[in-house]
Amino acid sequence: MAVTDLLIVDQTEVAQLLPMDECMEVMARALASLARGEAQLPLRSILWLPERIGAFALMPGALHEDKIVGAKVVTFFYGNQGTDLDAHQGAVLLFEAERGRLLAVIDATSVTAIRTAAVSGVATRLLAREDADVLALIGSGVQARTHLEAVRHARKIRKVRVASKDLASAHVFAERESKRQKVEIEPVQSAREAIRGADIVCTVTTSLEPVVLGDWLEPGMHLNVVGSSTPAGREVDTAGVVRSRLYVDRRESTLNESGEFLTAKKEGAIGDGHIVGEIGEILIGKVAGRRSPEEITLFKSLGLAIEDVASAKHIYEKARASGRGRFIPFGGSRDAGD
Repeated sequence: MAVTDLLIVDQTEVAQLLPMDECMEVMARALASLARGEAQLPLRSILWLPERIGAFALMPGALHEDKIVGAKVVTFFYGNQGTDLDAHQGAVLLFEAERGRLLAVIDATSVTAIRTAAVSGVATRLLAREDADVLALIGSGVQARTHLEAVRHARKIRKVRVASKDLASAHVFAERESKRQKVEIEPVQSAREAIRGADIVCTVTTSLEPVVLGDWLEPGMHLNVVGSSTPAGREVDTAGVVRSRLYVDRRESTLNESGEFLTAKKEGAIGDGHIVGEIGEILIGKVAGRRSPEEITLFKSLGLAIEDVASAKHIYEKARASGRGRFIPFGGSRDAGD
C-alpha cells in the first residue's frame, strides 16, 4: 500500500522555517509568477457566521511552474483581540499538482503573519524612497511586529513611531519590540502624530473606519495598507486614496474586495484606472514604480492564496532538507481499505 509522508508544522516551527528575509524573496517570485499568468487564483470564499461574530474563509490557489496547489482554510474572529488567541486561526494545505498528494498541513496563523508582512516588505523595497528611514505603525498587534521586521529588511529604518487604539498597548509594543528588534520605537497618542514626518506608513488594524486621512499625507510617503480585506472596511479615506498612486497585490481582488478602493469608486472619486498596477507587474517590468521623490505611493494588500501556497512550499522543502517538522504516514492509496 502506497503511503504519503505528510508534514505537520506547528506555529513555532513556521517561524524557524520561514524567516522574513527568505519569505520576502519567496513572495517576490510568487507575485511575479502571478503577473506572468503562471498562477490560478480564484477569489476567496467567505462564510460569515450569525451576527458576523466571525467568518470562515477558503483561499485556494495554484502555482503552475512549481507544480503545486493548495489552500488556506482559516477563520477570522476579531473578538479574539486582547485574548490569548489570534484573530486568524487555521491551516495551509499543500498538495503536489502531478498526482494530487497532500504534502503538508501548516499552521496558518504564523504563515499569515509572516507572508503578509513580507509582501509589504517587497512593496516597500519597490516603492518607498531610497532614503526612507522613519516608519509609522498604526496598530500594535501581530502584524505590527512582523511589518516592523519586514520594513527593516527593505529600508534602513532609524526611528519608529507606533499608535494604537489603546496607548497602553502602544507602550507595551514599543518596549518589547525596541529590545527585540534593536530600533528606537516611540509610542504616541494618535495616528496623526505617528504619521507626521514619516516616510513609510503601515496600517495594520482591524478598524472598519479610516484611521488615516488624506489631509495627513505628506509628499514622498509610502503607505502599506493591510488591515482590511473586505468591502465593508477601510483604513484610509477616499482623499488618501485619491492623493496616492495606487498599487495592489491583484487587480481582480481589489475590484471585488478592497474597501478603500470600492468606497472611493462608489463616491465617484476614482475609476478602475486609478490602479497603477500590481506589485508583480513592477517586478517583471510591466509597470513603473515610484517616479519621483515627491510622489505618494500606496500599496493595498488583500492577501492572496498563492502567497500562502508559496510559503508552504518553501517550508516543506526546508523541513525535508533540515529534518525539522513532523512527517507522519498518511493515506491517499487506492487500496487503503484492503
